[in-house]
Amino acid sequence: MSSNQQQQEDDEGDGDNKVQKVDLLLSSMERISQYGPIRLILASQSPRRREILDMMGLQGRYHVQPSPLDETALQIQLAEDNNEEGGILPKRYTNILAESKARALVESDQLTLASMVTGNDDTGAPSGSSSNASETSIKQITTFVLGSDTIVDLNGTILEKPNCKAHAVEMLRKLSGSWHEVHTGVSIYRVDYSITDDTTNGTSNTSISSELVSSFTDTTRVKFGTLGKEDVRAYVETGEPMDKAGSYGIQGVGGQLVERIEGDFFTVMGLPMHRLSMELAKALSNTP
Repeated sequence: MSSNQQQQEDDEGDGDNKVQKVDLLLSSMERISQYGPIRLILASQSPRRREILDMMGLQGRYHVQPSPLDETALQIQLAEDNNEEGGILPKRYTNILAESKARALVESDQLTLASMVTGNDDTGAPSGSSSNASETSIKQITTFVLGSDTIVDLNGTILEKPNCKAHAVEMLRKLSGSWHEVHTGVSIYRVDYSITDDTTNGTSNTSISSELVSSFTDTTRVKFGTLGKEDVRAYVETGEPMDKAGSYGIQGVGGQLVERIEGDFFTVMGLPMHRLSMELAKALSNTP
């Protein structure tokens, strides 16, 4: 059998056993770099999301720039909307927050041309220098801005980060012995910069455009074991729950609370790795 025939069979399958091939970031990851023509910004200060990107092989290839969004104000507004009849469902709630985080950075003056054009140009020459005799040079930079938000959903009730130890204990007791859902919303904006430098008169012209290229919510079901009071108190005293939705971290000490899960482990941790890989690969495939 020829390699072409084998590839055709792999792609097509037969009948009900047809397998849909997925494209992942693995084969195009080298296109992303901190100072190259295609860049990635994580609009979050979450160490867990940075850890996931690093685990994907993106370490040293992306920037971290927390979103300027007033998240508390938006959460209050969404909570008010959610109290109305036919309010916002938890999945939509986290998706709105993810989009808002990314969009706030895209639209802010924190995402400046100066910060995005530092480093070397595509020829390896320092920025501002000319590697040839032309009097006009054009630099194009595409930046993907990644926003994300994670919440715990207990029977339709949204559990955010606890505001104190007693609040954390209360959340964990509610989760004890039951199933809940963890929703992670992800949003990717594409920002295109075109910079034309006229070395004759020292001027430059810039054009900027942005668009939302991906927005989704991934859900994983999580089952807690039945927790004793002492274990709950001991876990809260570690301090780990205090900056985490639902008052636990599955990737840390809190993993002991989890009996089993259905879905992507990394969704609970803060970024659905497989789906994110697919969406970044798709965004890159549409980028020259």
